[in-house]
Amino acid sequence: MILYNPGSMFISAYHIIISALILSGCGNVPENKIQDSDRKSLEAIGYDLANPDEIFILPSVLHEISGIALYDSVTVACVQDEVGIIFFYNLMNRSITGNVTFYENGDYEDITIAEGMFYVIKSSGCLYKISDLKRPFPPVEIRLKEMPHKNIEGLCYDRLNNRLLITPKDKADKDSKAVPKQGLYVFNLTTGELNKEPLFGFVPSALKDFAAVNNVSRPVEYNKKGEPKKLNIQFDPSAIAVHPETGKLFLLSADDHMLFVFSQQGEIEYMTYLKPEIFNMAEGITFFDNGDMLVSNEGQSGNATILRFRYYK
Repeated sequence: MILYNPGSMFISAYHIIISALILSGCGNVPENKIQDSDRKSLEAIGYDLANPDEIFILPSVLHEISGIALYDSVTVACVQDEVGIIFFYNLMNRSITGNVTFYENGDYEDITIAEGMFYVIKSSGCLYKISDLKRPFPPVEIRLKEMPHKNIEGLCYDRLNNRLLITPKDKADKDSKAVPKQGLYVFNLTTGELNKEPLFGFVPSALKDFAAVNNVSRPVEYNKKGEPKKLNIQFDPSAIAVHPETGKLFLLSADDHMLFVFSQQGEIEYMTYLKPEIFNMAEGITFFDNGDMLVSNEGQSGNATILRFRYYK
């Protein structure tokens, strides 16, 4: 593994204070919280999304962090959307401990690890397979020509079914006959091929109906007349992960600042608004085996972060 010196990084006073106050939780719900607990999310999915248990401020080289995958109990494999490099971030010492170059510069959106293999997906629909970190270049290139999409962002390993799950951010090309226009795709690890038909489709009207029935709210936006706008859910998936205990599919939509939870059959089971002051631009998600969740945020005008949320069963 090639060692990398991340250099200096800027940490805002806000993040210093928050990081100092937030406790690494074990046991019951921590009492010393920065904000009121997100009781609704705690009861529904087991996470207090208003209060990360740990905040990791990332070095500037990961300012554009776009995907994460758990490498071992203390290390997160990260990609950023400008260079073909896998960075290894150590959660214990809060620093990059190594990196591996696997390809030239490009728009890399997500990473996952399956059966000891690293997979990185490019927005254009090219999947890179790295089987040996000591000899990562050139990787195996798998072009997902069957996908009628040009902006792919989500990738994860579904261990229970031994497959990769892929979520495009965009709708299918207008000229495409694909139905549905937006769905969840499966890459079969046994055959090494993409299933031509989506596992299931995402239905925008069903998401809006679910939000209305369950009183899902976001900060009110107003039109030019000063009238409140209706809740608009864009649903542009930026990351996906499978919960290790429940098997539920967790999808982030960074543009919406929302988290969606689906069943394996594609039924929407939960959705919630993510506060921008905590989730700056949520582009990556992964889980520990015990259910603890990590979410990564691009830096935008501030610092890139990885947030850890304890899982309360």
